Amino acid sequence: MNKLLPFLVFISMLNSSQAQNLLPIEQLKLQAISDIESNYEANKKIALQIWANAELGYKEVKSTALLQKTLKDNGFSLETGVAGMPTAFIATYGSGSPVIAILAEYDALPGLSQQAVPEKKPVDGISSGHGCGHHLFGTASVAAGVEIKKLIASGNLKGTIKVYGCPAEEGGSGKVFLTREGLFNGVDIAIHWHPDNENSVTLTSALANKSAKFRFYGNASHAAASPENGRSALDAVESMNNMVNMMREHVPQETRIHYVITNGGKAPNVVPDFAEVYYYVRHPKREMATSIFDRIEKAAQGAALGTETKMDFQIIGGTHDLLINTTLAEVMHANLQKVGGVQYTASEIEFAHKIQSSFGYKFPNIDTASQIKPYKYSADSGGGSTDVGDVSYAVPTVGIGTATWVPGTSAHSWQAVASGGTDIGIKGLIVAAKTITLTVIDLFRDENLIKKAKEEFIKSKGDYQYKALLGTIKPALNYRD
Repeated sequence: MNKLLPFLVFISMLNSSQAQNLLPIEQLKLQAISDIESNYEANKKIALQIWANAELGYKEVKSTALLQKTLKDNGFSLETGVAGMPTAFIATYGSGSPVIAILAEYDALPGLSQQAVPEKKPVDGISSGHGCGHHLFGTASVAAGVEIKKLIASGNLKGTIKVYGCPAEEGGSGKVFLTREGLFNGVDIAIHWHPDNENSVTLTSALANKSAKFRFYGNASHAAASPENGRSALDAVESMNNMVNMMREHVPQETRIHYVITNGGKAPNVVPDFAEVYYYVRHPKREMATSIFDRIEKAAQGAALGTETKMDFQIIGGTHDLLINTTLAEVMHANLQKVGGVQYTASEIEFAHKIQSSFGYKFPNIDTASQIKPYKYSADSGGGSTDVGDVSYAVPTVGIGTATWVPGTSAHSWQAVASGGTDIGIKGLIVAAKTITLTVIDLFRDENLIKKAKEEFIKSKGDYQYKALLGTIKPALNYRD
């Protein structure tokens, strides 16, 4: 026994040393906040490079490469091209439980080219723009992942952090394919965020969504000399649109139906032998979204029959509503309050006033960007859709929005693109990165929190077995062509 005593004393001293190295959670959070602040310029550089790339869904080659390099340089191992999507990735650091996932997006929108100025002014030679702020989304998520990696490496956290590179959120449903392929199996909690014009935890669901491109094929002919020989594909598109527009009277009032004619022919004096229309169908309930989509498909069939054309369609996307996890939302809200909102400089206030003068509608005060919206659950489904909804049916999920845009700014607008290209956007990015990091720290340090979130998730999901609304299709990698 006497021979073992020195060894036992050594082990006791070692354990005591390790315990002393494990920083108290509040001290750990302060350290993380300070570290993220010190990397402001590095994160700004990444975000503005992605903003300048403005790459569309499934074409985010430069943007995904930049985020992947950042993660690899910080010690993450990478899986690339996952779920049949060349620009998707999963970056992993650490081992064991818990396993926390942070979602990252980086695709832009077509037709929203804009300089970082408070007046409508497109960038020469570029047609797309980050009207939904995904350049900020991806950068903040990666920044949070890197910070958690540092805390794991220092021994202050134990577990696994994963950053999911999620392409084509804008219509391409990238996360649906990740979910469908089981790539969230083994993940305990997923965290997301989104650029916004205010600071708040996500307590509102989303609209389920199903989308497709309907294509009609007719016969070309001289529109004046021999119109009787033509069968207009454009007539078919317009007939379909007329029927769908009449159908609006006979669908639930929460329904949203949008379309654009992506190809209506090339010249007025040529009967179009090809035309295409791109449709979105949304509803708070996924079953209803699918049912209404089926009716729209019948309208397309009728339009083809009536115009003596042929029709086919390609499913582009399909997303679930969003399951809210209040257990996680309460924790994330508390951390958002700890971080605080966005503070504008005098020049940023001037920029914001100029942006707001372009709205043409009522808008909130600029100082709302510095405030945190009160915690309040809503049974509404909001006005948008997100493929995060599918993730929320696979794993307990939580998110926030931060003020990356001037208060009152609508998403998918030139004003959002402009704000996102300035420090106004970067400051909101930093708020998001800090809040995500603090929330992950809580999850790593509190196993009971994860257990409670999972219990709520199981109760909310009920006996529903997840099934992708877009079926078994492959990712529509060229849907933006």
